[in-house]
Amino acid sequence: MSRIVHFKIPADDPERAIKFYENVFKWKIDRWDQYKYWLITTGEDNEPGINGALLPNEFSSMLNDVINADSYDDFAEKIENAGGKMLSKKLEVPELGFTGMFQDTEGNILGIIEYTNDLHCETN
Repeated sequence: MSRIVHFKIPADDPERAIKFYENVFKWKIDRWDQYKYWLITTGEDNEPGINGALLPNEFSSMLNDVINADSYDDFAEKIENAGGKMLSKKLEVPELGFTGMFQDTEGNILGIIEYTNDLHCETN
């Protein structure tokens, strides 16, 4: 079964958004390497829930969820065969895997990710 493993929050002003989420929800937010992408830890590993990320609006202007896919290519094909539409090309994220965005039959935009190593265990 494929589960939602990550969420993304777009922000006009990432620093302002980081202060908000850190102060209100006490989330831990750290910049990921040199990218304009901040990883969000929403709780402890033994608590229910998922972690996510914050990114500038220039990359996405909608809150979206990312679904784990055993095979990016297989799921992209399943999405299109079921009436959905792939919105992006397959994007390689170094040391993590492959990801892309799609639109479902209701117009919702989500992402899929195929992890290619165990790094995701620390960030999702």
